[in-house]
Formats: sequence, C-alpha cells, structure tokens
Amino acid sequence: MSEATSKQDVIDLFRPLVEPRAIAVAGASASSVTLGNEIIKHVRNFGFEGNLYPIHPSADEVEGHRAYPTFADLPETVDYAYISIAAASIPGLLANAQGKVRFAQVSSSGFGETLAGKELEGDIVEAARAGGSRLVGPNCIGIYSPKGHLTWVGGVSKESGSVGIVTQSGGLGTNMIRRGNERGVRFSSLVSVGNSADIGPNDLLEFYLADPETKVIGLYLEDIKDGRRFFEILRAANGAKPVVLLRGGRSQQGQRAAVSHTGAMASDERIWQAAVRQLGLVYAETLDEYVDILLAFQMLTPRSARPTENVVLFGNGGGISVMGSDIFSAVGLSVPVFSDETRKPLDDLNLPPGTSIGNPIDTPRSTLRVEGVGVVEKILEAVYASGSVDALVLHLNIASFIGSADQRFNVLENLIKTALDVQSRMDAHVHFALVLRSDGSVEADERKREDRNQALALGVPVFDEIPEVARALAGVSRYERFLATRTT
Repeated sequence: MSEATSKQDVIDLFRPLVEPRAIAVAGASASSVTLGNEIIKHVRNFGFEGNLYPIHPSADEVEGHRAYPTFADLPETVDYAYISIAAASIPGLLANAQGKVRFAQVSSSGFGETLAGKELEGDIVEAARAGGSRLVGPNCIGIYSPKGHLTWVGGVSKESGSVGIVTQSGGLGTNMIRRGNERGVRFSSLVSVGNSADIGPNDLLEFYLADPETKVIGLYLEDIKDGRRFFEILRAANGAKPVVLLRGGRSQQGQRAAVSHTGAMASDERIWQAAVRQLGLVYAETLDEYVDILLAFQMLTPRSARPTENVVLFGNGGGISVMGSDIFSAVGLSVPVFSDETRKPLDDLNLPPGTSIGNPIDTPRSTLRVEGVGVVEKILEAVYASGSVDALVLHLNIASFIGSADQRFNVLENLIKTALDVQSRMDAHVHFALVLRSDGSVEADERKREDRNQALALGVPVFDEIPEVARALAGVSRYERFLATRTT
C-alpha cells in the first residue's frame, strides 16, 4: 500500500466522525432537559442539516424529531451516535445496533476511571464491535467540528480553521475551544476521547497528520496505551506538522488524579521528555501557553532554513521593553543590540526625544504618530534591511492610546498595515506578532477586542502580554530547530 493510499484510507475512515451526514442521540428526554437534549439543540443551532435521530425507548418524538427505540430501528446508518445514558444500559444498546452506527461516542462515566467499572468498559468495547461500531470514549464530552456542524458547547465560532486537537479531558476541551476562539484559534476539529477504550489519541493523531485541512495538531494526554505506536507515528511523520503537547499527570499527585479522571496509567516523565527531544514535539506547561502556541503555529509559517533566534521588540513603554528582553532571554531567544550599520539610518531619522532605537525600540505615543505613522515605515525598513531579524514583536499599551486627546486616526490600524506592507515589499521572512496590553478597564478591553479582531483578520497573531508571545515564539523556534536537524 502506498503512503498516499494509506493516508487516504485514514482520512476516509475518520472523516465521517468529524463530518457526519446523519446523527443519532441516545439519552435525550421527552419531558426534561438532559445532556442529550442539549446536544440536539447545539448541533441544530450550529447549522447541522443532516438527519438527526433521537433514541428513546418509548417516546414518539424528542426535540421535534421522530424518535426510535433502538439503533437497529433507524431508517439509515448514522455516521455518529452520541450516547449519554446509564452505563449499565450501554452494552445492550451497542451490541444490538446491527451495523447502523459507524462511530459511537459514549459520554457516560462509571467505566475504567473507577475500579468497579473496568470490566464494564471492556464490555462496551466488545458490544460496539459486535454491533458494528467503533467506540469513542467512554467518559468524554463530545466533538467540536465547525465544518461538520458538531459541538457540545454553545456560542462558539462556526468558522473552520486549521487546528486539530485530541484531548483526554472534555472539560479542558471546552476551555480550549472558548479560550482559543477568543484569541483567534480556529479549529478543523477537536475530539474528546476520555478513557480511549477503543479509538484513542494515536488513531486521531494519524488522522490529523493525514488531514489536509489540519495545519497544526494539539494533544492533551494523561497516558498513551500504546507508547511504541505513538513513537512510530511521529517518527514516520518526521515533523511534517507541528504537534503541541499539553500533558497531565507529570507529578505523582498528578498521576493519581489522572487515574481517577480517565483511568490513565502512570507514565515516566523521562519517556515524555525523550519524545519531545527525538520527535519534535512542542511542550506546553499550561493551558494558556498551549493555546498561545497553537495560535502562533496557525498564523505563522515555520522556517527550517533559519530557526527563530533574534527578536526585535518595538513598542511604547520603556520598562516593559526592558522586562521583555529578560523574558525572551529566559525562553532561549535573543533581543540583540543593533549593529552600527543598522543604527545609522535610525539615527538619521532624528526621532523625537524619549525615543530609543537600540533594540528594544522604545517609541512613545508621540513618535508613533509622526508623519501619520510614516516614521514607523522608515524604522521598519531600516530594521528589515539588516537581514538579521527573525521575529518582530510590536507591543502597544492600549490605555495610552484611548487616553490621548488626539483621536484623529486609528494608530493601531495604521501601524499593522504599515508593518505588513513593509514586510511584504522588502520580502522579509520575519515572524510578525502583536501584543495588545490592556489596563483592565472596560474601555480598554473593548478597544482591545476590536483591535485584536482587526489584526487577526490581517493574519497577525495577537497576544495579551510579552511573556505569552515569548513562549509562543520559543515554541515555534523549537519546532524549527527540529526541522533543521531532521533527516529526510
């Protein structure tokens, strides 16, 4: 079997899971509101237009849809069934499906995460196999797929993107979606796999590596049941796509919590660190760092020929620039002083008092307005002409702009467009990122939200503070360094 055929087989296998044509829901009530009812409402509100079948033992109709007693009674095969009923009732439901369900996601708990439920977890795997289904879960919360119009979370983005995620925690999955959406992350899909009794992270990792719509892969893992296969999948991929790892259960206390959460077995942290080094994984320490790194990979194009090292900080705020230099140094990136050759054209600009051009470039609000931000264009031309810049971070204190008496034009909009124009015109292969700092006031936060959306629409990743962008660029740099050393 050729590699192309193998990839297509994986895509063909899992595409119905994230883009189902017909859905069944077991566990929706005809008289109250359960998780099953919420799923039906969410997917309809999210734009799902395929057939939707509630499974109910006695009701004729649930949420306006004709109900059926069992999967076997369905008039067609469904790609995806969501099951949220008592754990003990699930084996019988799955075993008698008669091939009518391709993928069954069991959200119910009470299985391998408890001592008493381990045998029952084995039973539902066997039951799914007997009924002709593949099993997702149990003890998981759902799937988020904008293109497939699937969600368990209301009020989230319907815009499809390039970030694919496998998570063993449904609650963290909700956080990833909501925080990610707020910061500009757009998903190809996110699959909560819970205990991973059948389909697990390895299977979906293979899918996302093959999926042409997924550009970057995120994993939240507490264990891997087949570590050898995990290594082999990533070794074969050889860094084809960035894979960002957030892991729970790294400490003894965390391992105990993971066992009660998803039934995970303890893993030696040294094994994971070896995986990070050998396979090009990008490790995130916190959920926020994880989301920021995903955003960076979504918006920026990694460069293997020249891994990111030298960063230019450009913004208003001398103290934050100094602290920023320390922060970048702490994550292994440099904010180097400009050479005399680079400084000369900057000196020749005769910028207003209070402006510093040594890197960091500290430009008070008054400087940024010179020549209608035309001076920014000249500064960037001089910086890019040096050829020594790998990333440029523009950091702005929103409060200083909204508090100004001069509101003749939107400074930020002009700054971003000027920076992108210079970068394009000079063919500068530089990672450009924006930091919008708020003081927490309602006015500043509203302005920040507007400015963030505008920057994201122009393809510029936006971060809340300099430590966030530093860690995100460090993640990009680690992946680039792996690409630079890999063998083909």
